[in-house]
Amino acid sequence: MIVLEHASRWYGQVIGINDVSGTIGPGITALLGPNGAGKSTMMKLITGQLRPTTGKVEVFGEAPFGNSAVYRRLGYCPESESSYDDMTGRQMVTMLAWMAGLPGAQIDKRVADMIDHVGMTYAADRKIGGYSKGMRQRIKIAQGIIHDPDVLLLDEPLNGLDPMGRREVAQVLHGLAEQGKCVIVSSHILYEVEQMTSNILLMHRGRLMAQGDIYRIRGLIDSHPHRIAITSTQARLLAQILISRPYVISARLDAIDDRKLEIETRQPDMFYSEFPSIVDSAPGMRVERLYSPDNNLESVFKYLVEA
Repeated sequence: MIVLEHASRWYGQVIGINDVSGTIGPGITALLGPNGAGKSTMMKLITGQLRPTTGKVEVFGEAPFGNSAVYRRLGYCPESESSYDDMTGRQMVTMLAWMAGLPGAQIDKRVADMIDHVGMTYAADRKIGGYSKGMRQRIKIAQGIIHDPDVLLLDEPLNGLDPMGRREVAQVLHGLAEQGKCVIVSSHILYEVEQMTSNILLMHRGRLMAQGDIYRIRGLIDSHPHRIAITSTQARLLAQILISRPYVISARLDAIDDRKLEIETRQPDMFYSEFPSIVDSAPGMRVERLYSPDNNLESVFKYLVEA
């Protein structure tokens, strides 16, 4: 649905994004990176608010800048907002439905359905000026999907939401993805989007550092061994057994809790395939916990930007 080919955008001497190439298809894609990484510039290029300085950006095979045919198929929820505080949520979404060109006979039902979809029916007829940040986020999503777009872009949509609100918004976005729509979620809070999708575009200083499934990306970072943490009733014995395996680089016992150890390996698949038989071969050994502290977005990001 979206293609970038060597796309760059400069603001005078300041680089917004630099030589970015990649594709984005259906499903949820997280656009990740710290503040100033180029996420908002990328979204503005995709939504046609900016024209690339060099390179090419295409949405549905067309350049989005100044292209009303592309705009009709896009939904956008910017991080900043200029809501009409004297309007109710229903009035604002209704106004934007008219602006999107929805047939008049369908608007009232469509507005009611989308407001209900984001969990705002109870406050739909209250003025936006009295909304919390989380309520504003929800009503903003309602206006972003009112015209049933094929591509929806949300810039920091989870800001201001409580844990329940984040889960409910995530459910809305998953529902759109299941319909075959392209949903792009921008965030600098890694753990928030990690629960939503494993498909990422990772930006740093205007450059695209990685794209794809975070677990596959982690598997390709050969210069950093995989860490695996284990809690066992016989951690010392387990460490002795594992360190003898050729695929284990190191095994270190926890200085405080002698039931915990951490190993490093460059062949995690080999470790996971052999680990059950290793435990079974040791009488009375019980494993209480097994996980990899490396298999998360924060670790992937840290490894890539420090490489």
